[in-house]
Amino acid sequence: MLQTHSVDTAQVPAADRFDMWLELVARVSAPLRIRSEHAHDFLARADLVGLGPVQLVSYRYPSMEGVRTERLVRQSDPECLVLALTTAGNSASSQAGRYTAGRPGEFTFYDGSRPHEVIHYGDDDGQQPATSLVLVIPHQALPLRSDRLAPMFGARLSGTEGVGALLAQFLTQVSTHPEQYHAADAARLGTVALDLAATMLGRHLVSDDAVPREVRRRALITRIRAYVHRHLGDVTLAPQMIADAHHISLRSLHRLFAAEDTTVAAYIRNLRLTRCRDDLADPARRGQPVQLIASRWGFPDKAHFSRVFRAAYGMSPQEWRDLSLGPARIVNRSASTVNRSGAD
Repeated sequence: MLQTHSVDTAQVPAADRFDMWLELVARVSAPLRIRSEHAHDFLARADLVGLGPVQLVSYRYPSMEGVRTERLVRQSDPECLVLALTTAGNSASSQAGRYTAGRPGEFTFYDGSRPHEVIHYGDDDGQQPATSLVLVIPHQALPLRSDRLAPMFGARLSGTEGVGALLAQFLTQVSTHPEQYHAADAARLGTVALDLAATMLGRHLVSDDAVPREVRRRALITRIRAYVHRHLGDVTLAPQMIADAHHISLRSLHRLFAAEDTTVAAYIRNLRLTRCRDDLADPARRGQPVQLIASRWGFPDKAHFSRVFRAAYGMSPQEWRDLSLGPARIVNRSASTVNRSGAD
């Protein structure tokens, strides 16, 4: 599991909760002068996930306003960039003379090394909490020059379309299910987050040249993989369909996967086989025919599925299912025998 850390102000007395939150914000991103009508009883929570070079934080808090002044910048400079996705409530930010109001599904971007203001509020009455997902990025980790980024500070970026949507989905998945990943995955996941963030920012700068070529390549691979996952059960899924969906040539697509030491067809086939293998070993799907599971994941031909499954795992799909679910069947059969004996 990924290394996580949670801070919940409900764990301390009401009088100490606001100070606890101020300390957390200063430690995670940058010290702010925060004001809130709920300071007397500030119920808030933060779940932090370390992803190698970056940190992902899921926040839940009551309405508040924060200001990072010139004086606070001089006193402490964490040299970090903040990309914040509003997930509930509303937000607003101001930096470099640009004011932006954000809604759920939108990112705001600002530099922790420069003065800025942020506002977060829940419902119209300010009673419901606001939530956000924040990616904290060290200056040196993002492969974009700071002078190129300056026009983006205080900007509002979509998290519902294009690369922004993919980044939002990725951050949501990792923050919601850190238990699905190994600790060793952290650095790679952080690199994926950085690549997607850099690509999104580069697109808004209206210049792909602002994003290093290798970053663009890795971000494109991530988008293509996400596309394959979404369409895995479609029997028409093929390299040409993938290339067309991403506005690249078939040759370029094959070249991308060659750099990953695989082929497009092999990637699709192996992913489908993994899904079939997992479903065949799932006790909840015990009553589903093998071919129904195979068809669900893009293998409509029974003979072809059996051949590729045996080639991959050294046994037939039914043999794999028997091996995986056999002990459970034996236990159930034994229990049934005991019940019949008891009834006699």
